[in-house]
Amino acid sequence: MAFGRNIRTYFDGRWHEGNVAVMHAADHGIWQGSSVFDGARYFDGVAPDLAKHCARVNRSAEALMITPTVAADEMEAIAREGLRAYGAAQAVYVRPMYWALDGSSDLGIDPKPGSTGFALCLEEVPMPAPEATTTLTRTRFRRPVLEDAVCNAKAGCLYPNNARMLVEAKSKGFGNALVADAMGNVAETATANVFMVKDGVVFTPIANGTFLSGITRARHIANLRADGVEVREAVLTFADFHDADEVFLSGNLAKVTPVRAFEDTQYQHGPVTRRVRQLYMDWAHSA
Repeated sequence: MAFGRNIRTYFDGRWHEGNVAVMHAADHGIWQGSSVFDGARYFDGVAPDLAKHCARVNRSAEALMITPTVAADEMEAIAREGLRAYGAAQAVYVRPMYWALDGSSDLGIDPKPGSTGFALCLEEVPMPAPEATTTLTRTRFRRPVLEDAVCNAKAGCLYPNNARMLVEAKSKGFGNALVADAMGNVAETATANVFMVKDGVVFTPIANGTFLSGITRARHIANLRADGVEVREAVLTFADFHDADEVFLSGNLAKVTPVRAFEDTQYQHGPVTRRVRQLYMDWAHSA
């Protein structure tokens, strides 16, 4: 089942209507998991940081030993061409992706350099309502380190770990999981980067290589600091989050998601969280 609806797919040099088949049964990306993607957003007629997302998918490909074949500016132009089929009132998820076609060794394990598949998928996915909130719980699963997994890529092979975090959280009656790194400190959630607010200061886990320091995360930090708000990247514990005044998630899909509870700790949908969203939207519409 597709993630959204009203799908358009760029593949093999042209646009296709719908969720078209782009991989074959023997492609390395299917049976060896060599796939990367990125996600940008189009809403209200704007596509914030689209160029950064296109550049990042090329970096992700290189981290997974896949040869990028489309320059970031060319990829952005392809996306914008496809987005012309949608109206300003439609919200779209923009997903460029690569996968390896062949393996280079007799065993087929390592991807073959220069043997690359590329597609760009557009799916109409509504923006969550500004008042839509979530809840968090702890999970027994953790974020890996670079020695164990390709943490420096937005790689499809990382997501089964995220999925089991999310399934565990939902089985306990919560909307998402607050996830630890290998040292036991807070890294992010199962689906997004995380921020907390204490006494008017905004904190977020320091980027330590166990999770992607997101494009939207960086945009929030820049917007807040430009607005005079103190933002600290720091080592944060679960106790810190229990002691927080506000908590919110930062991700491409929703941009800002207020958190109303972390297990038995309740939070307000507070003024800083509301300000983060307003700053982002003001920036997005003026960029």
